[in-house]
Amino acid sequence: MRGRAMTAQLTGPAARAWQADPYADALRAGRGPLYLRRHDGWLLPLEVERWCAGPDTADDTVLARCTGPVLDVGCGPGRLVAALAGLGHVALGVDVTPEAVARTVRAGGSALCRSVFDPLPGEGGWGTVLLMDGNIGIGGNPGRLLRRAGELTVPGGSLLVEVATADVDERVEVHVEDGRGGRGASFWWARLGARALCAGAGNAGWTPYDTWEVAGRRFVHLTR
Repeated sequence: MRGRAMTAQLTGPAARAWQADPYADALRAGRGPLYLRRHDGWLLPLEVERWCAGPDTADDTVLARCTGPVLDVGCGPGRLVAALAGLGHVALGVDVTPEAVARTVRAGGSALCRSVFDPLPGEGGWGTVLLMDGNIGIGGNPGRLLRRAGELTVPGGSLLVEVATADVDERVEVHVEDGRGGRGASFWWARLGARALCAGAGNAGWTPYDTWEVAGRRFVHLTR
């Protein structure tokens, strides 16, 4: 599938939100500003420039832990998928934003424009599943997402998750905005720290294996 993008119809508010102009426009330009805003006004800056660049030192620690074929859920512009392909891995990204899929393919990776909850290739056969850049928040229901990741992964496989550096466990309604008046539709998102992720992992069939922090980013390695 290297170098190919395939599309599927996307439905639901979260899918529509990530296809909205502020996010797609930021990916197209390769830069922000871009934010997630809660209804109480709290803002989470989104690191578009980092996502659109090559892997950094923190990403390298994730890449080094990948084994077998790798599925990157919410791959964005594809920096990790492209890097994994360059390292000889079979790697596939999935993302609900067509511009993210297009950038991944241009970078030399393979990607599908699809939700993680849609049918995916190789279900039950992925050696490693990635949830980077806060993507444990997808859908606002980490338990459901962890169970879905388990359906995708081989027995004994790995789930590598980037978590919040703070000890947080929240499900919130947010929207994407660009700080210049552009905003997308509202959708549900979650933010988890390492403690909350590890506490809930067992209910979805995962066992905490390792945690680490690099360059102000924190990660958790779970195994089946």
